[in-house]
Amino acid sequence: METKQFPVIEMRGISKRFGDFYANKNINLELRKGEIHALLGENGAGKSTLMNILSGLLEPTDGQILMNGQEVEINSPTVANERGIGMVHQHFMLIEDFTVVENIILGNEPKKGVMLDKASAKNAIVDVSKKYGLSVDPEAKIENISVGMQQRVEILKTLYRGADILIFDEPTASLTPQEIDELIVTLRSLTKEGKSIIIITHKLDEIKAVADRCTVIRRGESIGTVNVAETTSKELADMMVGRSVSFKTEKAAANPTDVALDVKDLVVKNERGLIAVDNLSFNVKHGEVVGIAGIDGNGQTELILSITGLLPIESGTATLNGQELNKLNPRQIHQIGVGHIPEDRHKHGLILDMALENNIVLKDYHKEPFAKNGFLNFKNIENRAKQLIERFDVRTVSEKVPARALSGGNQQKAIIAREVEGNPDLLIAANPTRGLDVGAIEFIHKELINERDNNKAVLLMSFELEEIMNVSDRILVMYDGKVVADMPADETNEQEIGLLMAGTTYEEVLASRTLEGASSEKTAVNPEDETNHVKGSE
Repeated sequence: METKQFPVIEMRGISKRFGDFYANKNINLELRKGEIHALLGENGAGKSTLMNILSGLLEPTDGQILMNGQEVEINSPTVANERGIGMVHQHFMLIEDFTVVENIILGNEPKKGVMLDKASAKNAIVDVSKKYGLSVDPEAKIENISVGMQQRVEILKTLYRGADILIFDEPTASLTPQEIDELIVTLRSLTKEGKSIIIITHKLDEIKAVADRCTVIRRGESIGTVNVAETTSKELADMMVGRSVSFKTEKAAANPTDVALDVKDLVVKNERGLIAVDNLSFNVKHGEVVGIAGIDGNGQTELILSITGLLPIESGTATLNGQELNKLNPRQIHQIGVGHIPEDRHKHGLILDMALENNIVLKDYHKEPFAKNGFLNFKNIENRAKQLIERFDVRTVSEKVPARALSGGNQQKAIIAREVEGNPDLLIAANPTRGLDVGAIEFIHKELINERDNNKAVLLMSFELEEIMNVSDRILVMYDGKVVADMPADETNEQEIGLLMAGTTYEEVLASRTLEGASSEKTAVNPEDETNHVKGSE
């Protein structure tokens, strides 16, 4: 007689209530041995809450959890670890001043007598890293390794503690394309060893690339579970959002007018004192979206921070409508008409322990109608927050909760609401849709195009090449601190942009176009007009 194969995890009728608000309501989820199971939902749909219940960080209001057919109680992370469940959080739980080994063994330190046996721990970690292809220097300090390596440390921490069920919360949110590819290889390697994986993500292409099945939740409730191989990305998106979603931003041709932002011979150093922006020049006109493409670390971040007053300019100038920005502080730059959706929402976008409503008026709280004669008008602040929360669909229990209580995607939507509502003449958006679901991405892209159509200037920096191609009217490619190409978006393609991002010269791209000839999908830029498209490539 054949023995019944139970799911390694079964969550039945799970509900989690905070006051009168249901973050999860009667959700069912089944994880099979050796599978990668995607958990898909909009920002604030309740995905992380559900996984925090499974990992012991939260206790359910109702429902039950079964492991291999037996009901279990998981009321703390320690119990979850003992039962072989480990969670790799979106924001890593690592101590920067500690080494890799020290972070991995923290709270689970091996002893030789009464002394810490760090040597045996190091050997065990090296063995685990070799087994799963997770190479990392065990003696390196966390502050000195890349985000991708830090993620490896988090994975090793769960494996070192014997986890057979791994939960990944938005695992690719901060990774480069190369690191994402490496992570996918790692996930597949883990399942071959018999591990079972739940991956929380918004990215439909990653679900299609790596997941076996996908459970979709919407506004805290189960929508259904599908076999990924038998489902299209469009069908997944529609299930998640509850309506038909467009992956292509519809827009009329741009009608650029006069120059808004003019950057000339700009030199900016990074936080380590090295030149990150090297004699860079470009402009952004009213009525256009200019996209900055480039692999992370080629000066894009420092460029944005210098224009917005968060990093000093060593030499050169940046002007808005002829007014120099070099000597102005961030508040002054905002007041003359620059909106900034920052790349790091926690560091530069929000005060996490302050109420959401106060974050929404953070740049204008000192002006009417939010203040008069030095006194705040709390009712007007509350009303403004309510208006923007509704317009931008920021999912929250209340405008009074701290910003920290929101999901990452809803934090981002709150920042975008504040910056767009400020009616800037120049809107700078750095990775504006990082961590957002497809419905929110569609909404944000439309907002950027609306700003353009209202004769505003928009500077978009994104590591998502598809986003750059979809939204931009003109594309700048940055490599090694320089703009190596400046071209209309409708006269290039992702392959060419990718080559330029990797260091291929513009001349080589032009030569490649000539060889391809008329069979190219897109019309080549006129080589005679080359000098108008290339800046700083010498």
